[in-house]
Amino acid sequence: MKTIIIKDLEQFDQATRIIREGGLVAAPTETVYGLCANALNETAVGNIFKAKGRPNDNPLIVHIADLDMLYKLVTEVSPIAQKLIERFWPGPLTLIFKAKSIVPRAVTAGLDTVAVRFPSHPLMQKLIKDSGLPIAAPSANTSGKPSPTNMQRVFEDMDGKIDCIIDGDSSEIGVESTIVDTTGDIATVLRPGGITYEMLEEVLGKIAIDPAITNTLKEGQKPKAPGMKYTHYSPNADVFIIKNSSAYFDVAHHNMFGDLDNLREHLTTLVNEAHEHNKKVGILATDETKHLFDADLVLSAGTESDLQTISAHLFEVLRSFDDNGIDIVYSLAFPKKGLGVAIMNRLEKSAGYHFITI
Repeated sequence: MKTIIIKDLEQFDQATRIIREGGLVAAPTETVYGLCANALNETAVGNIFKAKGRPNDNPLIVHIADLDMLYKLVTEVSPIAQKLIERFWPGPLTLIFKAKSIVPRAVTAGLDTVAVRFPSHPLMQKLIKDSGLPIAAPSANTSGKPSPTNMQRVFEDMDGKIDCIIDGDSSEIGVESTIVDTTGDIATVLRPGGITYEMLEEVLGKIAIDPAITNTLKEGQKPKAPGMKYTHYSPNADVFIIKNSSAYFDVAHHNMFGDLDNLREHLTTLVNEAHEHNKKVGILATDETKHLFDADLVLSAGTESDLQTISAHLFEVLRSFDDNGIDIVYSLAFPKKGLGVAIMNRLEKSAGYHFITI
C-alpha cells in the first residue's frame, strides 16, 4: 500500500473519499494525531486495529463535528454530560455515553458504552464534516509507542499500512484527551488530559477518579476507555522516573525537584553504573535543569513555569531518545497538579510504573 501525504486543502477531497470508501487516514488533532476510519464501518474499524497492532479489547473514541452526530450514536445525554459539553466542546474532552446499536461492537470493544469527542482542530473537523461520518480515531502510532504529535512520526509508524496522512502543524496539547464517564450519578475521570481535574470540578463540583489511573487493571478487568489496560507511550529504551522524597513545587524559583545538588549526584551515579554495562543513557529534564546533568543525551521537555510546554513536547522527546539509540532513560518527575496529572500519567505508563526514589 502506498501512503499518500496531503499537504494542502486542494488535495483534501482525497482524504474524504478514502474515509467514505472504508480506508484509513491519519489526521492532526489538538491532542495528538489520530488514525481515522468511518466509525460505522466495522471492517474499516477493524483495519485500525490491524494497522496499529492494537488489542481488540481496547475501545476506540468516536469523533464528531456537530451534536446531531452525537444524538445518533448515544441513547441519552445526562445533565452531567450536558454541562461538560457546554463548557468544553469542541476540545480535548472525551465523554462516555450509553451506546445505540448503530455503533459497531468493534468500536466499543463489546461494552454497552461509547466514547465520543468533538475535536477543535479545524482539519479534523473538516474531515468529519466533508465525509458526513463520525470517525473512530485512536492515536496514529504503533500500539504501545509514544503517540505522534507531528506528521513525520506518523509516517515512521504507519507508512505502507494506511492510505493517507494529512500533514498539519504539531499538536498543541501533546497528550490525549481527558476521558470522563458520564453514565453514573457522579462523573468519573478515566484518563487525565488537557482538561484538568480542577477545570472539571469548577463545572461539576464533585468528580470521581477511576483507580486505574494510578494502577494497572486487575486480571480479567475490561478497560472502560482507551489507555487503561495496556503498556502505553513507551520508547524502546527502558524508562525510570526519578522521584525526590523531599521534592516541592516552587514556580517562583523554578524548582519542582527539591535538592538539586542531591538530584545531580544520584543521577551521576546512575549514569556511571549504566555506562559500566555499556548502556547509553538519556535524561529527560526541563529547561531549568538540563544544564545540571551529564549523560549521552539530555533533553528538555519544556519549562517548569508552563507545564503546557512539557505536555506538548513529552512524546516527541521520548521518541527522540530512540532516534539516538538510548538504552535507558531517567526522567524527572513532575508535580501531580493541573496538567501535571496527565503528564505523570503518561510518564508512569511509559515507565511501567518503575520509580527510583532518592
